[in-house]
Amino acid sequence: MLRARVLGKPGQDNALWVTADSGQGLTRLLLDCGGRTLEGVPVSEIAQVDHLLFSHLHMDHVAGFDDFFRVNFERTARENHVWGPPGTARIMGHRFRGYWWNHAPDIRGTWWVHEIHGEQVQSWRFEAHEAFEVMHSAGTRPHAGTVLDTPQVSVQAVPLLHQGVSLGYVLREPPRVNVNTARLVELGLRGGPWLAQLKSGVAGDLDVNGVQCSAQTLRHLLEVEPGDSAAYFTDFLLSGAQRERLALILSGVKTLFMEGQYAPEDEELALKNHHTTVQQGALLAEQAGVEALVLLHLSRRYDAAKWAGMLRAAQDIFPAARFPAEWL
Repeated sequence: MLRARVLGKPGQDNALWVTADSGQGLTRLLLDCGGRTLEGVPVSEIAQVDHLLFSHLHMDHVAGFDDFFRVNFERTARENHVWGPPGTARIMGHRFRGYWWNHAPDIRGTWWVHEIHGEQVQSWRFEAHEAFEVMHSAGTRPHAGTVLDTPQVSVQAVPLLHQGVSLGYVLREPPRVNVNTARLVELGLRGGPWLAQLKSGVAGDLDVNGVQCSAQTLRHLLEVEPGDSAAYFTDFLLSGAQRERLALILSGVKTLFMEGQYAPEDEELALKNHHTTVQQGALLAEQAGVEALVLLHLSRRYDAAKWAGMLRAAQDIFPAARFPAEWL
């Protein structure tokens, strides 16, 4: 299950907090970290984030990093990973070094920064005991879209146009393997450890309540369904050609979290600033066939009454459009 909540208030900086829960483990992701977005988030939760993924490094998406770093700068209980577009390592290096580290030799904490380029991920390592002064090369590796893969969730990076590269992220759980209990009853079988073995894909014979049975003959007891999915697209130019490309990428995604920067009548201004209007977002959601569209990152140039009108304009095209539940 993917549990996602929008951080920050309407008209202010926003971020997306995602917990991927497989039942046997968790992966916690923070997508962007704008100013004051972590207000109200318990320190204990901030300390559990596994990966921080930036769409891009404009101030309204990174200004809250100090709050995140304050909690985790010497964290060793889990690894510290930051992801972003080209140029992320240089900017993070400045953020890391922006303090007086006179006690650096006594602290520990390794930070991995990964830049996502077109076909490769380039990584660097920063050490707390070195006052984060050295930008150690940690190598490169190829990628074909998916840049992060844990037992609970995979993360696909999608390059977007925003006066440079802004990254969208598509999050997908692995397919779920379930037991058809009706078929189990029909065969007169009882549950047991053998079901977990069957679901894991084990070959050969299984001990089914004391009887040896071929795993292959029991496969029909299993049903596979797609896992949960979500996408986070913010700060980008959405032309007709781009909509065609992104709709294909979003195929099968359940919830699209997307910027709602501009009202329909300000499309020219959105084009100039490489942002989207709420109607453009609704058209993308409709074409991609997502189940829900959650609009966030609203421009502060509008008041609350205007935001309500913008939502209605999106719903005229895509009725399942809404604002984050956290704003209600």
